[in-house]
Formats: sequence, C-alpha cells, structure tokens
Amino acid sequence: MPTELPPARQNHATYLGFDYGERNTGVAVGQRITGTARGIETLRSSNEDLLWSAVDRLVKTWEPSAFVVGMPYHPEEGVVNPIVQPILQFCKELERRYRRPVYTFDETLSTKESQQIFYDKRSKRSVQFADVKDELAAELILQTWLSHTAPREMLDA
Repeated sequence: MPTELPPARQNHATYLGFDYGERNTGVAVGQRITGTARGIETLRSSNEDLLWSAVDRLVKTWEPSAFVVGMPYHPEEGVVNPIVQPILQFCKELERRYRRPVYTFDETLSTKESQQIFYDKRSKRSVQFADVKDELAAELILQTWLSHTAPREMLDA
C-alpha cells in the first residue's frame, strides 16, 4: 500500500495517470484541487529504455506527487489477465525510480468508455480513435480515481 500524502499536499497535488501497455502507454495529468484530468500523450515504445526516458521527461515536466496506474480486475475468481504482471512491474519501477506513491485503479472498461467519449466529443479533425485511445483511457482512469478519492471537504463544498 502506498504511503499517503500529507493532507496539506493532497489538496494541491498533481498526479500522472497511466494506461500501461507493453507497446503503448497512455498518460494523463490531473490535479486534486480541480478534480480534473486530461490525456496528454501516448508513449509508443518498443523497449524499456525509451519508455523510461519518456516517463523521466513527464515527471520532470509535471512534478507529480504520485502516480495512478490502471489495473484490469476480472470479476471471475481465479482468472488473471496476462497484462497484470507487467503492470505490477511497471508500478514497482515507478515507485523505485521516483520515490512517490503509486496507486492502482480498476481500468476494466476504460478503453470502451474512452471510445464513447471520443466519439461524443469528436470534431471534424483528422484524429482517429486508435491514435488517442491510450491517453483517453489514462484520462478516464485518472479522472475516475480523482472523483473517488477526493477529500471529503472538497466534496461538501
């Protein structure tokens, strides 16, 4: 279990959210104070050095207080998604490299929901869903996590 942030830092914290994949990893940034997240990039990397170089750049740019990583949970007992182990390894490496809390959050329907959001918001731009699906999924994961973990006083305001 990650170490909790001090209450004073929780209200103003910035988070990076990840929809980890072995070839493509969607990234979103969100703030606790606004309770919002937005997809910022899809990291397309064929090797770990490229992936961690991109994550280093994002950590330096956004200076997150913690990370949120989507984790597929399966409702059937005993069924394990094969991507779970690589995601857990990614989480351990995030925590080791950056010494910040890493939270996991259910991503089971994030890609399907992000597809609906994409087509609902889509303008006549030439962007295709396949090009942004991972960062949209990361945005949905982080946005949902922020909504479910907001401090009580923010929800009552």
